[in-house]
Amino acid sequence: MPRPVRTALVLPVLAVLVASAAGCGSAGGLESAGATPSAVGPARLWPELPPARNDTQDDLGDAKPEVVPGIKVPGGDLRKVDALAVVRAEVRANPDEASGQDAMPAEIRTKILGCEGKAGDKGCPVLTAYYRDLTGSGKDELIVGIDLGNKDEFGIGIRIYTQDEGRLVRIMSTSQPVISAELAGRDLIVRSPAQFAGYEFRDVWSWDATARSMLPTRMEIVRAPGASAKPRPASPSAEPRAPSPSAATP
Repeated sequence: MPRPVRTALVLPVLAVLVASAAGCGSAGGLESAGATPSAVGPARLWPELPPARNDTQDDLGDAKPEVVPGIKVPGGDLRKVDALAVVRAEVRANPDEASGQDAMPAEIRTKILGCEGKAGDKGCPVLTAYYRDLTGSGKDELIVGIDLGNKDEFGIGIRIYTQDEGRLVRIMSTSQPVISAELAGRDLIVRSPAQFAGYEFRDVWSWDATARSMLPTRMEIVRAPGASAKPRPASPSAEPRAPSPSAATP
């Protein structure tokens, strides 16, 4: 069987390389970029330990999509859905929720049920609605924010809805203090304060077709914009300590 044609190119290429190397000392010639660092593969720590069991792979818990009762989507167009009516329907369906995806202070529930007008009106906890195709379906999803009162403690409730054969389906619900929330492509990016100065949390929520929900696909701790680059002094607890007797025993 004849060899591949590309082997016939070896000698001409070598000749070109030798000729080029001979001219390295001239202006514009090749120069060494220095030693190339060796590739280092990942080193697994404590391989003797058995991996933790993952028994929740079939149970998405709070990430499961939920149908909002009593709300229809005319023509599959979420822009025709009243955002305030959506949140009211969820409040009525979960009037005493103390924890989980529908939890909110009792006074905020009362304000939502008493709102007049529409989402985004002054004094209404339900904020202006936004729309973006986040699932790749070609149709916009509905993005709703809820002012939960104490922005440092409860923050903002963020909920995202899609439609399924005329039904309204909630595919995301989270509540947290928020520095900013923005849409980038088909991602929702939420920045929130970290527990230590100069840093913040940055969570990226993306559509997961298997879970049929928006999931936090990236969770980072990053330097806050404008934070001082000056290193902070080490705390006393970070000073070296003498090993305990148990640790020193061979």
